[in-house]
Amino acid sequence: MAKRPSNYRFSFGPWNISAGADPFGPVVRKEVPFAKKIAEYRKLGFTYVQLHDDDVVPADWDATQTARGVAKVQKLLESEGLKGEFIAPRLWEDRRTIDGGYTANSASDRRYAKNRTRRAVDIANMMGIDLMVIWPAREGTYIREAKDAQLATGRLVEAINDILEHDDKIRVVGEMKPNEPMDHAYCPSVGHFMGLAYRTADPTRTGVLIESAHSILAGFDPADDMAYALWHEKLWGVHLNDQNGLKYDQDKTFGSVDLRRAFNQVWVLERGGYADIGVVGLDVKAMRTTKQTDQTAHLANSKRIFDHLVALARSLDEKKVEAFRENRDYEGLDLYIVEHLLATK
Repeated sequence: MAKRPSNYRFSFGPWNISAGADPFGPVVRKEVPFAKKIAEYRKLGFTYVQLHDDDVVPADWDATQTARGVAKVQKLLESEGLKGEFIAPRLWEDRRTIDGGYTANSASDRRYAKNRTRRAVDIANMMGIDLMVIWPAREGTYIREAKDAQLATGRLVEAINDILEHDDKIRVVGEMKPNEPMDHAYCPSVGHFMGLAYRTADPTRTGVLIESAHSILAGFDPADDMAYALWHEKLWGVHLNDQNGLKYDQDKTFGSVDLRRAFNQVWVLERGGYADIGVVGLDVKAMRTTKQTDQTAHLANSKRIFDHLVALARSLDEKKVEAFRENRDYEGLDLYIVEHLLATK
């Protein structure tokens, strides 16, 4: 078993402090300026910032504007004692990527996606960030016949190779999701992307970021996905949240739906020594009914629940757990875990 680390590093994205709009209604809270969001990180106990490329600078800026804009944002982060965790190219909101970016049928659209991704790598380099997250949001279809799935798989590998060849230090992680916004996503699970990772130009720089809700949407237990990736030594990022069943991506406060499922994720991260590997990212949304004054409560609550579950994982009597396993007494183990979560004796 890996040596247990003493602490964790935490991150969230500026989009996690939101105005509360959803597909069925307008904003319900005032938009918070980027600089004010950044000022909240340290207050909440976070030291890393998740960033899309256009969180840093607009996507249509030229090289000179981009360099100046990146320097300004980097100075802002440093003034708050923060670091960027990763850069992710936000391809899914551009009109040129409505049919996907890397897997689009249009060669010009694919070219746009690759060019924008290379620019995102350059932004990461300017900020001293060595991690790029690829969320293949529109890399899929609404109807199966719309694209050649075998060809699309190869195009995903080509896109990753293009990143790896553009910069010899950047690491690429895939954040897989089975659906939404597309009906059918290519590489819908962690296992699918792991298969691609070993076919890339440099598998040592290709890994995964696992989001709790995405695993749940795929019908998997996030803890098992995390353990699988840790075994491969390719779990380089996590987005913790919670989810009410196989619905749309809800990004609920971590542990708020299924506390035992959340505990098992923390236990796996603890046993795998994840604190020495990566940052604990939160990707959670405030309830739409949340008032402006409470718009960061979901972040504070998620971190508090995580810290509490770490304490529970560390206080678990693992010798007793092993004895239950050896005796195949899973009823006894079941009760022991539940009572441990209830803090009963």
